[in-house]
Amino acid sequence: MCGAGITTTDGKVRTVDVPWARPGSGFTLLYEALALRLIEREMPVNRVAEILKVNPQRIWTIFNHWISKAKAADDPSTITKLGVDETSTKKGHHYVTLGVDLDEARVIHVTEGKGKATLQSIQQHLEDKGVDKEQVEQISMDLSPSFIAGAAESFPSAQITFDRFHVVKLLNEAMNQVRIAERKEHDALKGHKYTFLKNRENLSDKKEKELDELIQLYPTLGEAYRLKVLFNDLWEMPDKPTAEAFLRQWCDEVDAAKIPAFIKFANTVRGHWSGIVHFVESLISNGILEGINSKIQLAKRRARAVATSTISLI
Repeated sequence: MCGAGITTTDGKVRTVDVPWARPGSGFTLLYEALALRLIEREMPVNRVAEILKVNPQRIWTIFNHWISKAKAADDPSTITKLGVDETSTKKGHHYVTLGVDLDEARVIHVTEGKGKATLQSIQQHLEDKGVDKEQVEQISMDLSPSFIAGAAESFPSAQITFDRFHVVKLLNEAMNQVRIAERKEHDALKGHKYTFLKNRENLSDKKEKELDELIQLYPTLGEAYRLKVLFNDLWEMPDKPTAEAFLRQWCDEVDAAKIPAFIKFANTVRGHWSGIVHFVESLISNGILEGINSKIQLAKRRARAVATSTISLI
């Protein structure tokens, strides 16, 4: 209950606020805390409502109240390193872009879309909270041209680090294109997609042995795999001059190998050189964003499952 009834001197009953409930809520603070805890544990709202024996809208009301209160009280005043990434919210081209304080590992703003305007929205949110755009010194993001343009305009003092996970994803796509081309001519490569994409330490003993045999049997595939493994040494370079020297040598080796998919990737590296090399100085990535995006996708799948179950019962 949200209040207690007292009897006045004239015999009437009057409701008064009590310290264990929020005025107008209809629930105790402990009840609301339980509802939020269940949601935090990634339980769908409909399921929370079922457990607590109330209409789902009442749970949404509790959720919206406390989230709104938390957003209003949020203080991003110490942010200097910003991570930016987009994720889909439903089928089709529906996206949101997340801005994350990389030092605090927490979301500071979410906005619809995935283009240049999303960086402007994040900057405006920070400005509304009293954070000058010049305060953001580092940004980690993917290689999207619209993100690059948005960062340059909205956070002109920030140095860009292109997220290593996105760069490695492009490298693995190049590796897979080589495998697909070779697979068309060699049936022995069937079922070995992840043999070449996984890190060697993540392979079983059997797969590791098969990998060693395949890179000996198919020289083009073997050279592509060597270049893939070698590239990832970049992330361990001690400083910028060493990283740049390493990367120049790597690109020269790609040119000599004449493997089209890797030449294309090397050209992408050359076009985004400073932001890739800058990782060895900034040491920032979008790893925390990948974890947050995974939770968003999990929530989306669970919501779809609940909707499907509801429809099947109608």
